[in-house]
Amino acid sequence: MNHISRQDFLKKTALASAALLVSSLEGWAAVTADKKLKVALIGCGSVSNRYLPQLLSSKMIEVVSLCDIKYERAVAQNKQYNVNAQTYPHIDKMLAGVPFDMMVTTTDMQVHEQLNKKALEAGKHVWSEKPMANSYAAGKSLLELAKSKNLRFWGAPAVVNSPQFAFMSKAIQEGKLGKVSAAHGQYGHTGPDWSAFFYENGGGSMPDLGVYNMATLTGLLGPAKSVMAMLSIVTAERTVEDKGKIKVEAEDNAQILLEHENGVLSHVMCGFNYFDPHGHEATNQSLHSIQVYGTKGNMRLIGYDWETNGVVLDTSEKEPPQLLCTDKGGYEWQEGARVVGESIIKGVEPKINVEHALHVLEIIEAARRSQETGTRIKLQSKFPWPMV
Repeated sequence: MNHISRQDFLKKTALASAALLVSSLEGWAAVTADKKLKVALIGCGSVSNRYLPQLLSSKMIEVVSLCDIKYERAVAQNKQYNVNAQTYPHIDKMLAGVPFDMMVTTTDMQVHEQLNKKALEAGKHVWSEKPMANSYAAGKSLLELAKSKNLRFWGAPAVVNSPQFAFMSKAIQEGKLGKVSAAHGQYGHTGPDWSAFFYENGGGSMPDLGVYNMATLTGLLGPAKSVMAMLSIVTAERTVEDKGKIKVEAEDNAQILLEHENGVLSHVMCGFNYFDPHGHEATNQSLHSIQVYGTKGNMRLIGYDWETNGVVLDTSEKEPPQLLCTDKGGYEWQEGARVVGESIIKGVEPKINVEHALHVLEIIEAARRSQETGTRIKLQSKFPWPMV
């Protein structure tokens, strides 16, 4: 019997999975030839201000529907961005309305799961903001539903799309850091003040902030095998625009340890109590948010992994560190829905992978279980890796 390593197995699995996925996308490209992908966006709050310009910039995509339970927001976004779409106050009315091919979900995170399920059941592809479901089991069930209907289902974030991620991944694979041993990621600010859902059950700093670092570190280092975490609530009460004073129910402070293959360990810290002079947007951030250590060097991602500004590579005791890969190549964190939508038209598989998003969702769930039990939690999920 021939034995292969876990990494070789993952690579072979990745090639097989990619072949099947590309085949399915080629099929969709054939039936959508010479026409635009019709997209419906549900959730016309703050995030839609980032998503709509991206979607509208594409020659391959037509936004035909906007939906929000606060109907006036759908009407306002339709006018502000000159979308010329139909507007709806509820997903059921939208699904019964103008035909479309893919739904983009940018609502409060607690309702992503039920909305994504309705869209898949109605035969629509789905791009969902994070998280794609309220639990790993539910997310896996949604993916199985999508596959049963020959549909595609993707989840944010899109950090693997950045040129800086590709540069770091290749540097690791080419051995520029020697034998990789450890990595760290961090993301935090003092918390959003416009909506309560960030602090309610099903919200929290992990699915809002830590999700980016988890996606980056697992994307660079491979799937995590186990998780240990400590979570807490530092600010017990918050005042937010939509509900006034509320009690905080989900973690606003998190420290997560991840075990990868070959003894590699990584660490994520995220929270809503972190002072940052750059604020929530962190534009032009000059400090690093991700650092990877090896036996021959270390590498630092400048800026946040969703707002990349370059990579510092430090591999010499005599020469100063080098700032490399400063060109974003047009990458923006909100590009995910546009990129996967265009992939359907082109018949080309994107770097963004649904199994990766599910893996990150399982990490978040495992971190909460680790906090509850005080134990290390083993993970089940994997994804095609390396991603670049």
